[in-house]
Amino acid sequence: MTRVLRGGIDLGGTKIQAVVIDDEHNVRGQARRRTPTQGGPRAVAEEIAGATREAALAAGVGSSELIGVGVGSPGEIDDVAGTVSEAGNLPAWQGTYELGPVVAELVGTQVRLENDVRVATDAEARLGAGRPYHSLLGVFWGTGIGGALILEGRPWLGQDAAGEIGHTVVQHAGGRQCPCGRRGCLEAYAGRGAMEARARKLHRGGQKTKLFKLMKKRGRDRLTSGVWARALGKNDKLAIELIDDAVDALGAGIASAVNLLDVEAVIIGGGLGVRLGRRYARRIETAMRPHLFAKDHRPAVHVAALGDLGGAIGAALLVSAQEAQ
Repeated sequence: MTRVLRGGIDLGGTKIQAVVIDDEHNVRGQARRRTPTQGGPRAVAEEIAGATREAALAAGVGSSELIGVGVGSPGEIDDVAGTVSEAGNLPAWQGTYELGPVVAELVGTQVRLENDVRVATDAEARLGAGRPYHSLLGVFWGTGIGGALILEGRPWLGQDAAGEIGHTVVQHAGGRQCPCGRRGCLEAYAGRGAMEARARKLHRGGQKTKLFKLMKKRGRDRLTSGVWARALGKNDKLAIELIDDAVDALGAGIASAVNLLDVEAVIIGGGLGVRLGRRYARRIETAMRPHLFAKDHRPAVHVAALGDLGGAIGAALLVSAQEAQ
């Protein structure tokens, strides 16, 4: 029997995660690369292709032998045109770029695109922590704060912008400026990019921190989830302060969404969400409680069960065997 293999890419602000999965959703190969900080969208497309080829090789095939590759990307997605626009959390990404056609040419097979958080939430609903529930909110704590919804067992897209929990307002008067340009958004307090910008500002102002020494020691040029976790482990005062602010903001923002939608479960994923794990998910759950209206049926709160691979697995699910026939 011929194996049917498909590829999946989770494109994030700091990393590109590739997987190859089979028909039973087993991961047969994987690869991870850093998201380029220079070279713009073309450099990103080339790294996606390189990671795909590497994951396919680990699975024992060439990338052109995959029935297709799904890509979960930040920004506005047009799968028909194969374009990604307004991807503000990707370094040096401006305007609209035909990511799908370019990657398809580089890897030699069809490419499907969808929002990164939607595919990760769908994977958790189908294969991970969301399986017992008919309604859930996925909250992905990474470079930004992404969200996606499953209602009555189906993804809810609204007018194509449902789930943008990162841009709910948690501080109205005098709120911090968000990377989106507005003030007081959840992402301005909890997004890793915004947290790094604030850490740099405070450090320049004289506040001591181990964050940037740890970053350089790890050979990084940005404060990745691993750097934040190591700083917390060393009881770094600034890291603790900024993470505490993030947890409080996440609690308020998620509780507000739950008050509106009354979902059964909240799944915490993303680079920071997975790296910091169950302990911090419990802290977010505790931070939600003062803001919840319905005290008698609070939502279950889980860490994404598929971990770092969930987004890439969800992207791979975009490709169906029927499309290849």
